[in-house]
Amino acid sequence: MFVKICGLTESEHVAAAAESGADAVGFLLSPSPRRVTPERARELASAVPPGVLTVGVFAGVPVETIRRDAADAGVGAVQLHGDYRREDFEALADFPAERIRAVPAALLGEVAFGAFGEDYLIVDSPRPGSGETWDWNGLQPRPDGRWMLAGGLDPDLVAAAIEQARPWGVDVSSGVEARRGVKDPGLIARFVANAKGTGS
Repeated sequence: MFVKICGLTESEHVAAAAESGADAVGFLLSPSPRRVTPERARELASAVPPGVLTVGVFAGVPVETIRRDAADAGVGAVQLHGDYRREDFEALADFPAERIRAVPAALLGEVAFGAFGEDYLIVDSPRPGSGETWDWNGLQPRPDGRWMLAGGLDPDLVAAAIEQARPWGVDVSSGVEARRGVKDPGLIARFVANAKGTGS
């Protein structure tokens, strides 16, 4: 089970994610309570061990900004969250980073993995970023390939969500926070352990 911990802002929480066995860590590079500068993202990413994917997360900014800030941050992947078109992904095809497409589950007709040429797909709650739970079991059509379930996950719910939705991976942010925007190392460790303990 691939596990991504997103919205990291502090080195101790990046270390907690890596030490717990997370496969990817995300840094928000567009407006958010969890936003970091590209320079700060580069600093945090520099401490990530080999084999852990570093992700720059973007929403509502143009491709030119994504290219610039992702290059400055030195991340291994760019995540385009929300209302991005196929053309936006094509415009990043030559950029030296993997591409992640994140969409709300309500866009059922567009959630086929690879439809925009992306390397990974994230299926989020109907209100992305809200931290609200949703009907994981009702996800239809269920994507194939490298797709991650997100939205409303936390250490206590992740195993049941994986059982219901059968994703390739999971992505979490607010579900491992002590308070809004501040991660909790203990919750990170529990989330990773519970997700990877599903046997998937």
